Amino acid sequence: MIAHYNAQDADAYVALMTENACEAAYRGDVVREGREGTREGLKAMFAQFPENRAEVLDAKALGDYVMFHERVWRSADADPFDVIAIYTFDGDKCARVEFVR
Repeated sequence: MIAHYNAQDADAYVALMTENACEAAYRGDVVREGREGTREGLKAMFAQFPENRAEVLDAKALGDYVMFHERVWRSADADPFDVIAIYTFDGDKCARVEFVR
C-alpha cells in the first residue's frame, strides 16, 4: 500500500481495501469513508501535494493488525511529520486505517 501511496496511485491503493474500508483519526472521526471515498480523498490530496510521500520507519504486525511508524513529506521544502498508522485487515484486504498524529 505504501508503494502505491508513494506512486500517488489511488486506484491501486484502494484495490487493496475492502469495499467498506475507511481511514480515520485514531479512535476518532472517519476522514475517508469506503473505497470510493478513500480514492477521491487521496486523489484530492495528491493534487494538492504532488510531491507527497511516506517512508516506513518501523513496522509491527500482530494478527490482523499492522502498525507503521511513518514519516510523511508533503513537499521537498516542507518539514516532514511522523504518524503511526494502524492497518486492520479482513483476510488479504485492508478494512480500516487509523492515524495517530
